[in-house]
Amino acid sequence: MPLPIYLIGARGCGKTTVGLALASVLGYDFCDTDHYLQQASGKTVAEIVAEEGWPGFRRRESGSLIAVTGPGKVIATGGGMILAVENRQYMQDNGHVIFLNAPAEVLASRLEACPENAQRPTLTGRPIAEEMTEVLAARGLLYRQAAHHHIDAMQSPEVVVQQIVNALSLARAS
Repeated sequence: MPLPIYLIGARGCGKTTVGLALASVLGYDFCDTDHYLQQASGKTVAEIVAEEGWPGFRRRESGSLIAVTGPGKVIATGGGMILAVENRQYMQDNGHVIFLNAPAEVLASRLEACPENAQRPTLTGRPIAEEMTEVLAARGLLYRQAAHHHIDAMQSPEVVVQQIVNALSLARAS
């Protein structure tokens, strides 16, 4: 059975868009850990954070990662999934980890163009451009260390998908 593919990266990097397209190309199932968590809990991310704080949300997020993992799946993870060393290790041990990388200003402009305030509360309360710069500074190394493959997410979803397929093909050949 084919190993799962985990897409990691900051909010706005295209994990869901690319994940859906990649799953279609590969004939895999697609799952988004945030969506799964919301369905399983019956609450939005904002509601969970309001009730349990970020630590409570992160615990639930880790559980959702394990719950959705399976062969033949493309899994879009929440942007903070890599904060827990256990999550990074789990993904590395159980599948292919793909980092979708884009600069903070691009992420901010994407998030401003398609805000999801009810689902994804701000981490800092500051403007999104400042927040994305801070988030990437804090998490960039973790994303790079956790990933088997780094993909430039500044391109069209179709090009990103093709680069992922190529990277996975090369990995299988070696």
